[in-house]
Amino acid sequence: MALFNFNRAADYLDAAREMADTGRPTLARMLAEEAADRTTDPAEAARIRNQFTGPSLRQEN
Repeated sequence: MALFNFNRAADYLDAAREMADTGRPTLARMLAEEAADRTTDPAEAARIRNQFTGPSLRQEN
């Protein structure tokens, strides 16, 4: 696995794709959710979340 520097939404999305490709769907979903949170366009954020299926593991306070 490559060493990632997480500064942008694209960095999280790249890592999510790598995790999905290596059979780690839960970690991929978590990284995709973070990428979506860092995206300012709501439509793009929704597209990112829809690209990575599965339930959210976030716990809201």
